[in-house]
This record gives sequence, structure tokens and C-alpha cells, in this order.
Amino acid sequence: MPVTIKPVPDEDLPGAVDPRVRAVRAQPPAQEGEVDPYTYNGVPIGAMRQKMGWANADITAGDVRTQCRTIDGKNGPIGLFIYTAPKAKPGCPCLVFIHGGGFFGGSCKTVENPCKAIAEKAACVVVSVDYRLAPEHPYPQGFEDCFDAVTWVYNHARELGIDPRKIGVAGDSAGGNLSAVCTLKDRDLGSGMIHYQALIYPTVDRGPFDGNPFYDWTLDAFTFRPEDEQMARQCALGIYGVDANSTALYLTSPSQVDDPYASPLRAEDFKGLPKSLIVVAEFDSLRLQCEAYARRLMDDGVEVRMLRYNGMDHAFIDKCGLYPQAEDCYREIAQDLKSL
Repeated sequence: MPVTIKPVPDEDLPGAVDPRVRAVRAQPPAQEGEVDPYTYNGVPIGAMRQKMGWANADITAGDVRTQCRTIDGKNGPIGLFIYTAPKAKPGCPCLVFIHGGGFFGGSCKTVENPCKAIAEKAACVVVSVDYRLAPEHPYPQGFEDCFDAVTWVYNHARELGIDPRKIGVAGDSAGGNLSAVCTLKDRDLGSGMIHYQALIYPTVDRGPFDGNPFYDWTLDAFTFRPEDEQMARQCALGIYGVDANSTALYLTSPSQVDDPYASPLRAEDFKGLPKSLIVVAEFDSLRLQCEAYARRLMDDGVEVRMLRYNGMDHAFIDKCGLYPQAEDCYREIAQDLKSL
């Protein structure tokens, strides 16, 4: 599988952690107000949600228009945040963005600045989906919300000023999963709404890392610079240590792991999927399953491009205004959108 390697801007050494990642990880955890006491079956959901996301910056010129809408979906009202670039012209592309957060956390607020940046760079419209979260709303409710949002965007293309033939989906981590399964469902139904997907370090399999029949997970696949080995290992093992909790909160039955709309890597085939971009971080537990997904897409004839940001760890696109790699990722997505 051909991979485009994006080197660390200031310190391009094999197996090195980006100095910005080192600086962020050296900071003590932020404490903002009281800890949310909400628990679910003994799991401190409130506290876990509070730890997600990053206080990022608006890197646009400041004139991206923001609208809030509520639409009707299968499971009830769905909130949408619509970002329109000042240079967006009638018939421009539209990207439906789905935030990450392990299916139980995250928010549109966390990805607002990335969405604005993509809208500005692509001169397009970006629609961010405030989908229902587990465990209060387990699978498939969040997925259904996202697909309902894509359907609404397609049906309201004229109102949004977009070309319905230039709609794409994108998301990070769990949002990458939801983007991938929306694309699969669109293909399965033959609805022809989605013409591009950008999957940013997506979780594409809800099964265990160890002994997974669809890809081999091993630390031997990672290269660690001796000076950075301890931190690089922590980064590479980050999601590995908590993903089972996310699955238990999201799915209601072990058998759902095999559902391709929960684990898109387990789909029977990928023929007919649109142009795809898969983005990974060098030191991310999810990198190996992402690479397996890209290979399967390529083997089935999908036009797929894979980018690997060396020195980065999971959730780097949240660091808008801090990590140059985040802005570079937005630029790559914007270029793809402009080519639709």
C-alpha cells in the first residue's frame, strides 16, 4: 500500500516524537471546574468526557459564516452546525464532518475550528453533526443520526448552495468510523449521495487488538527513537489500552462487533466506494487497522490515498493553531474537495 509520509517539520529523525507532542504531553491535565459526577454502570462517563478535546484556535480570517440548525431524524432532533466560507460559490462542494470521541464523547465545539479552516481553504460548506452519544444512545443511533444528516444535506443542496454531486464525509477516530459506515450504507443502498470520504485515524474494527483476524497488531510495527522510546510507546499504546471500554459503551451485544456498520473493516467488499483519503499518525494504536482498511479498499479498486504524519499521536487534528500537521491535514482535505 503506497503511503505518503509527512515528516516532522523541525526534527525529521526516524522514530522521533514531534517536539510539540512532547510539550503537550508534558503539561499537567487541565482542571476546569468540578468533575462531572455522571456514571453509567460504574463507569465515570462524565469525567471521561471532560478530558476529551483540546482548546484550539480559529486560524481563518474570521469571516466564515456559522449557522445552527435542527433537523428531524429517525431517532429525533439532530443538531447541525453549518460553516460557509465567504468565497463559497453556488454549486460548491460540501463536507459533512463527524467528530470523534470514542462514540461516547467529543463534541461539535471541539472540531469547530477545524471545520471552519476546511471550509475556508476549500471555499465550500462544511456541516458538523451533533449526533447522539453512547451509552445513553448506543449503536446504531449515532450512526443513524449521521446518515440522516447526510441525507438532509443531499436533499437540501439547493438551500445550502452546494452541488449534490460534490458531497463528501469526513471524521476523526470514532467520527472516521461513522464516516466510513455512512459511505458503506450509501453504496449498499445505491443512493449515490457520498462522492468522497476522508477518514482521519478512524477506528474501523470494534474487535480486540490482540488476535484480530483482520490485521496483525504488534508494537514491532512501530519504530522508536531511543531518546523518545518511552513517550513514543505511550502514544502507540494509548488507544490500545482503552478501546475495549469504548466498544462496551457503544455496542449492546458482542455479536455487533461483526456488523460492518459497526466494524467497516469486516465488510464483505468495498467495490463502488468513492475516492478516499485515509490519514494516520505514526504513533497511534489505530494506525495498523487503518493501513489494513486502506489495503482492502485498494484491492477492491477504490481510488485511495494514504497520508502518515510522522511524530504525531492520536487526535492531532484537534490541535488547530498549535500543530502545523493539523493545518496541513485540513489543506489536503480541501484540495480533494476542490477536485470533486
